[in-house]
Amino acid sequence: MNIRKHIPNFLTCLNLLCGCIGIAYAFNERTDLSAWFIGIAAVFDFFDGLTARLLNVKSAIGKELDSLADVISFGLLPGAILFIMMQNSNNLPGSFQGSLNPWCIPAFLIPVFAALRLARFNTDLRQSDSFIGLPTPAAALALGAFPLVLQQTSLNETIPIISSLLTNYYFLLVAAITIGLLIVSQLHLFALKFKNLTWRDNKQQFILLGFSVVAISILGFAALPLIIITYIMISLIF
Repeated sequence: MNIRKHIPNFLTCLNLLCGCIGIAYAFNERTDLSAWFIGIAAVFDFFDGLTARLLNVKSAIGKELDSLADVISFGLLPGAILFIMMQNSNNLPGSFQGSLNPWCIPAFLIPVFAALRLARFNTDLRQSDSFIGLPTPAAALALGAFPLVLQQTSLNETIPIISSLLTNYYFLLVAAITIGLLIVSQLHLFALKFKNLTWRDNKQQFILLGFSVVAISILGFAALPLIIITYIMISLIF
């Protein structure tokens, strides 16, 4: 039995497991822990692809399994986090005691659009060196930052509008719709892989990396949505 060829799929399954655990935490009102599992899943997602390339063990099954895991970890999980945040928002419309509030359902646009994007990605030959539409891990990390930002007490005391926005139903609704549309958009975005270490061939990646380091050091988790916006802007400018 060649164990080596199963390593990438094992890592993909760990990605999927993280998504499932994160969803369980979300519906137990621990969206902060759910958000951490998006990050852990993203690490496994990075290393399953890297391992497959290094070991030269790419397979059709691995490609499909990766997309299925991503739908859960980077689609359903951030959708669940957004659903709970909408449900607990200060100005949620309507009153549905003990039942599903339909005003929260737009949160699940995220997994629906994520599934559409991943299905398209698997059949679109144009996306070998770049992306069309916002990658699902990037979208998930941006949304997953929301509950973690709410825990940054010093930042919220300095800039109180941040917590006001993240507990406002209509802001969360706009975030769900905007990010969902970006996921299935026709925007051409550069791949995050470095071709080599030269500035000429990787200036977009270097600019984004530099901005990310500075933004995270200053803003912490609040930098993640800004990094995604910057990623899109760099792709459009260069």
